[in-house]
Amino acid sequence: MGNGEEGLSDREIKTISSREVYRNKWTRVREDVIERANGERGIYGVIDKDPACIIIPIESTPQGDFIYLVEQFRYTVGARFLELPQGGWEIANVDPEEMARGELREETGLIAERMTLLTTLQIGYGVMNQKQHVYLAERLTQGEHDRDAEEIGLEVHRVGVAEFETMLLDGSVVDNCSAAAWGVYRLWHERRS
Repeated sequence: MGNGEEGLSDREIKTISSREVYRNKWTRVREDVIERANGERGIYGVIDKDPACIIIPIESTPQGDFIYLVEQFRYTVGARFLELPQGGWEIANVDPEEMARGELREETGLIAERMTLLTTLQIGYGVMNQKQHVYLAERLTQGEHDRDAEEIGLEVHRVGVAEFETMLLDGSVVDNCSAAAWGVYRLWHERRS
């Protein structure tokens, strides 16, 4: 077990054929004919996306620690949601820290003096193949944002860490990537203490 690379030659599911059924700037969708270990054949739909990042921007002050969230409209579910800044550049081979710094500045205008890679996760790997690099951003200064067309109407919120954790539990923040990134941060932070 581990990073998913072990046993690749001994897969329980073998790909018989693969065809791309859709592609745009952000996403590729393919349909694979597969054969399971028991010889049974089937179809598997896979969404392939280039790597992304999620950033945990924390500001430490004498009044306590604060975290920056973004609120934006998510078309797929037809509503506005709060989440940690995140995104990708639609480039397969990208420097993860450069992308994280760029996404943070693009969405919030924040510039981090220090970025720490906490881990790399997979987003929804039951249907999607996309890595997400989790970064902690510290020693923040405010600059100008540079939002793209998909981020029009995006709002930035600065909330206390305790309030953010309450929001995760009361359903105010429902983004699974934000919840997973925060869980990783909490474990990382506890082990450093």
